[in-house]
This record gives sequence, C-alpha cells and structure tokens, in this order.
Amino acid sequence: MQVKLGNRMFDLKGNTIAVGDQAPDFKATAKDLSQKHLHDFKEAIIVLTIAPSIDTSVCAFQTKKFNQILDDKENVHVIAITNDLPFAQKRWCEGEGLENATILSDHKDLDFGLKYGVLIEAVRLLARAVFILDQDRNVIYKEIVEDTSAHPDYDQALKIINQSA
Repeated sequence: MQVKLGNRMFDLKGNTIAVGDQAPDFKATAKDLSQKHLHDFKEAIIVLTIAPSIDTSVCAFQTKKFNQILDDKENVHVIAITNDLPFAQKRWCEGEGLENATILSDHKDLDFGLKYGVLIEAVRLLARAVFILDQDRNVIYKEIVEDTSAHPDYDQALKIINQSA
C-alpha cells in the first residue's frame, strides 16, 4: 500500500494486518522512557491511534479527539503512537492538558510500524491509521488513511467501539 505525505507517494513497509487477525504484540517507548508492550494494557478494548507527528495540526487533533471522546468509556484504552521522541510527546501532552494520555514512541525500534504495516521507511514516520482491538486482541477495525493530511473516520471508529464495549 502507498500513502501520500505532502506531495509525494510512499510505500508502507511491514506486515499487512487485516480485520480478524490477532494483533501482534509490540514494544514502544513511553513518555518516561520505559518500554511498553501491547500485553501491558488490560482494558477490554484498545484503540491504537497512529499519526506521523504529534506536532502537526491533524495529528494533534486526532490524538486529542480520541482521548476526549473516549475518556469516560469504561474498559476502553486509547494508545497514541507516533515516531516523535518521548520528550516531545511528554511536552505536547502537558501543553494540551493530556498528562494522563498514553502516547508511545516507535522512534527507537520501529517495532510497531513494521508489525502493523504502517512504517513510511523513507522518512521514518508512521502513516495515519486507527486499529481497534477487542478483549482477545483481535483486530476489529482498521483504517489506514491514504492521504496523511486527511483525518481518519472518527464516526466509524466510534461506532465500532460502541458496538464492542
């Protein structure tokens, strides 16, 4: 698959994940520099909201929107993943009043990007995407946004979450 970033098209690198697949475990770096894995999160529904860089308007909006609309949902956990450094992620969360948001960096190992097929290797960024996982860690929703400047389908993702939670 290819995605548009700026005025260029880029191939995505990594495994292709489909709805119905078991979500692969991954490792990424938290804001406090600790290593986190998918298996560390015990909530029934996991929303993985993936963005190229938290310092852009669409990425920031996406991260805030999923955290705000799902904040009061019991047993649903939002995990934002970008390739920004953990220091930048922490600064952004503090500036946006989202200190308790889970945001992980795939910058060090690119483990998430490769396992979920969303790595734009040429520029070392992640494509904009949303994966929703059920309590058995099966993928129940997947969206990779073809134009990284566009928003994901928030309504469709929320519909899937509401049906599953």
